[in-house]
Amino acid sequence: MVNAATSEMKWVSTLSTRPSLEAAVNDVVEQAQALLQAPADLAILFISAAFTSEYPRLMPLLEERLRVPVLIGCSGGGVIGMNMQGEAQEVEDYPALSLSLAYLPGVTATPFHLMGDQLPDLDSPPDRWIDLIGVEPAQQPSFILLADPFSSRVNSLLEGLDYAYPNSVKIGGLASAGTGNGSSLFCNYCHHQEGVVGVALTGDIVVDAIVAQGCRPIGHPLRVTESERNILLRLEMDADDVKEGKSRVPLEVLQEMFSDLSEDDQELAQNSLFIGLARSEFKQQLERGDFLIRNLIGVDPKAGAIAIGDRIRPGQRVQFHLRDARTSAEDLEVLLARYQQQHKGASIVGALMFSCLGRGERLYGAPNFDSGLFSRYIQNVPLSGFFCNGEIGPVGGSTFLHGYTSVFGICRRP
Repeated sequence: MVNAATSEMKWVSTLSTRPSLEAAVNDVVEQAQALLQAPADLAILFISAAFTSEYPRLMPLLEERLRVPVLIGCSGGGVIGMNMQGEAQEVEDYPALSLSLAYLPGVTATPFHLMGDQLPDLDSPPDRWIDLIGVEPAQQPSFILLADPFSSRVNSLLEGLDYAYPNSVKIGGLASAGTGNGSSLFCNYCHHQEGVVGVALTGDIVVDAIVAQGCRPIGHPLRVTESERNILLRLEMDADDVKEGKSRVPLEVLQEMFSDLSEDDQELAQNSLFIGLARSEFKQQLERGDFLIRNLIGVDPKAGAIAIGDRIRPGQRVQFHLRDARTSAEDLEVLLARYQQQHKGASIVGALMFSCLGRGERLYGAPNFDSGLFSRYIQNVPLSGFFCNGEIGPVGGSTFLHGYTSVFGICRRP
């Protein structure tokens, strides 16, 4: 358990691994209130799949013990919070309940629960989205979003929020509750099983996003010369290709690049090969964070075309990527070190972590890896979160749904 605060703003995170839901609720509420020592304005909670059958009981139990005007939360395949030793802990396969409380003077927290069929069409005016959320873009809100994977129309939601609030950070994840179980969402002491819950934070607060997609580039950037929806048809491979107006089929490019890889990378590429879509039109030297990582979903050997998990357009730059535990660790460490350097002296009060179910011990073979790395670089900051069915975070100024990713939302004073 940690309380990191400026002279006014306070944020605490607590964690209980008690197998009894009543005991877990008592633990986190008592610990959080004792740490905060101030009236909480916002509560964020995450509950693990071990309590699936008891999700409907959570809100009544909390309402008896907690008086916070704005509360959001969801179920997760695993839960992240601060343990009694003041360390971030990831609990993946056991009962766990995480609760963060925040005292936010000068900040307005606007909660919402939206159903997928409430979302405006993407060609609707931005006012439709603004009316739905209840916050003006001029207030520069930051969004925390927790969505059901099946009923929220999350991609339409993200496109719509980017349209109406183009300068706002949106972070979060798709609720999960382990294999075969339904997800649950919580908003202001109500239990929901569909849609999306969220909160828009405005006023004296900034939310920074770190999106660690866990990949490293191989080969070099390529330019798409011909495509159809999500199918890569022709690529320019290098400067000579560009000069000569020459393009090649993607499979030929991929085979040539594969032959230049080390033996270890060739083996890795058999199962962990991805493609990065550059989000910047004009940046000359592309680096980590400039690519949106997407799956390769099919190959047409006859035509030499490659299908990927997103739309692609001519002129866009792409680069093949590999992912493994070492690369994921290096990727997150680079991004955390860069953030630490860029925000020296910042008044950071709290943080949220949204991590893919495929990370954690399943990827690293050891517990608390991503959260431990975060705490090494961003010290003495309370952290909470959950393991998701998909992670929400920005790349290159737009918001996307990711996989195999850890997204951190870092809350600080402006």
